[in-house]
Amino acid sequence: MITELNRLVDYVEANLADEIDVDGFVRGAGTTEYHLRRMFSSLAGMPLSEYIRRRRMTVAAAEVIDGDDELLGIAVRYGYGSTEAFGRAFRAVHQASPADVRRDGGPLCTQPQLRFRLTVEGSFPMHARILDRPAFRLVGHAARVPLVYEGVNPHIQAHIASLPREEHGRLKALSTTEPAGLLQVSADVDPDYAEGSELTYLHGVALDTQTQVPDDLDAIDVAAGAWAVFRTSGPHPSALQSTWAATATDWFPSNPWRLRPGPSIVAVLERADDFSTATCELWLPVERD
Repeated sequence: MITELNRLVDYVEANLADEIDVDGFVRGAGTTEYHLRRMFSSLAGMPLSEYIRRRRMTVAAAEVIDGDDELLGIAVRYGYGSTEAFGRAFRAVHQASPADVRRDGGPLCTQPQLRFRLTVEGSFPMHARILDRPAFRLVGHAARVPLVYEGVNPHIQAHIASLPREEHGRLKALSTTEPAGLLQVSADVDPDYAEGSELTYLHGVALDTQTQVPDDLDAIDVAAGAWAVFRTSGPHPSALQSTWAATATDWFPSNPWRLRPGPSIVAVLERADDFSTATCELWLPVERD
């Protein structure tokens, strides 16, 4: 995976002034666009689309400063149909307009070309198991919420708090299959995994496909397939979030599996009364490389 990410960076660099066809790239890379985008975002700390925009604006800035071409020509060369659209993208990266930079020579905010490396720094052992599961349903109360990388997501917290106390017991009693117990489900996640992008959060349980879904509950159908299950324990949610990040930095680069489209699931096995600590299982849908 590290090799493929570096090949992707080289491909982007060679095509900054052209259309970048990520789908075409992955067809010869032995992976999927979904997995590649998720791994890129997790390891680079930014979506692939944002990296491409920053690199284009970094290279375009040199042409703006040279002053040899009209701004419209530079805009079109980097895929923008107007100087206004180019100017918005340029300002978002450099915090200054192309005209100001042409006049003053700056300020400029350079995005260096990325290079991914796998390093070993005493990473903690990751306790994982691979399960093949038949199709099942995730059933509960769903809401659209923004993605938050670190700390408690206040939108999810508010959604859970809005449910009547007795509803948690009712949901738990409905569970008929693994993953067992009350579940925290993230679905319809942007493949770039951009912070602030919207996802569907469902607070609920897993049911086998033969069980009737109550009319007042939302349902997500989950296809049969393999799952990587990671056990985590410690301060909540930081221990869970650290394990989630380590799947990208440590586990996927070292194992012959890749993410496939589908929901990610957190099953809370044990927790303190105030939820300051918890033991959880993180379920990620995977397939063989």
